[in-house]
Amino acid sequence: MVVRRGADAMKPALPIDWTAVSEEAVALLAEYLRVDTVNPPGNETRACEWLGRVLSAEGISFQTYAREPSRASLVATLPSTGARGRSLILLNHTDVVPAEAEHWTYEPLSGAISDGYVWGRGAVDMKGMAIIELMVFLLHRRLGLPLARDLTFMAVADEECGSGYGTEFLDEHHPGVLDSDFVINEGGTGAHEVLGVRRPVFHVGVAEKGPLWLRLHTRGTPGHGAVPHDDNALERLIRALERVQRWERPLRAAPEVVAYFAALHRAGVLPKPPSADYLELLARDHARVHSLQTNSISLTSLHAGVKHNVIPSAAEATLDVRLMSGYDPEQFIEELRQQIDDPRIGIDVVFSSSTPPSPTNTDLYRAIEASVRQHVEDAAVIPSVSTGFTDLRVFRRRGIPAYGFVPLLLEPEDAARIHGNDERLAIDSLELAIQVLFTTVREVCG
Repeated sequence: MVVRRGADAMKPALPIDWTAVSEEAVALLAEYLRVDTVNPPGNETRACEWLGRVLSAEGISFQTYAREPSRASLVATLPSTGARGRSLILLNHTDVVPAEAEHWTYEPLSGAISDGYVWGRGAVDMKGMAIIELMVFLLHRRLGLPLARDLTFMAVADEECGSGYGTEFLDEHHPGVLDSDFVINEGGTGAHEVLGVRRPVFHVGVAEKGPLWLRLHTRGTPGHGAVPHDDNALERLIRALERVQRWERPLRAAPEVVAYFAALHRAGVLPKPPSADYLELLARDHARVHSLQTNSISLTSLHAGVKHNVIPSAAEATLDVRLMSGYDPEQFIEELRQQIDDPRIGIDVVFSSSTPPSPTNTDLYRAIEASVRQHVEDAAVIPSVSTGFTDLRVFRRRGIPAYGFVPLLLEPEDAARIHGNDERLAIDSLELAIQVLFTTVREVCG
């Protein structure tokens, strides 16, 4: 891998001490990781207050928007001449998922700096990207760089629980805040290795599977545990869940999924073109490849009962379903009802969203490609599909080109720590990511 850093990667060179920028970013990230925004309950206003202090120290004004006082989102904009359009939004979410501290090397909210890493819940997902975006934003302010598009830094609440307090709230109550030409957010990252092949690949998320969170529920006759009967709500629900687990759904690759694997083939990662047979073969050994080609279902919770010797009167379970792009949620629910084949099992929709993919023939996508290759000349830039959902869906359904582009180069081991134990971000990857994003933004907004 050939990596160009600092002035060698800049055209033209700017008076930026990238080592100093990296050191500042590490210190800010460590501090930001100590701000407790674990969701639930969120308390993202704490993040807005912290970010607000950083912005205020630079003389940058900002606005906050909140559905509830403790669940705020922050928006700051550097104005432009408007000669090239409206704005580029650098989007990030401030909440993080819970962590089981007993399984961590360092406390999850410690922001420890050790062994060339910054450790903590949210280091990659996604307070690390927030700091990358923040440093790019601050550099434009400090250097007084001219802008032909507004540059907006947007830190939003509640992404990890569906965005009801974040982008969905903004879309409903403050839609003008989201008006823009382009958006950069999570949903695609760089990797040193893909499918076992060592080659730097930067994924640019252009699409994502649609979340469909379902609650299955049923009622029965309560009674004494010593006298079993055939109207036990929990037993009925377990039978339904067993049918769901046995449900064999055919694999089908959406056009953007085929395009992703075709790009990996051109990059030398896959030895064969992505025929249906070859993708099915890959799916046997790679869970992510399988998920990209099917409507995936994960059983995530099961609740019933009040006491060891009491037959419960009710039972419920939650399913995390991720639909392939373009798949109708109502059609899936009807297929699920047929598979369960029990009219006494109710199905409620907790959360549902789906959006079309973003195009790759835009100024921003071309700028991403050029910036990556300028800094890592042998890297492949691949339009990818995310198995998870992000806040990008809110922009895509408005027709705004929105890309998942976190320009970190992650090792497989560190990518696996996201939402897991010992989440961490490599300091050298952080420095490279700031430079890649800075060059991208200059190309689009300069």
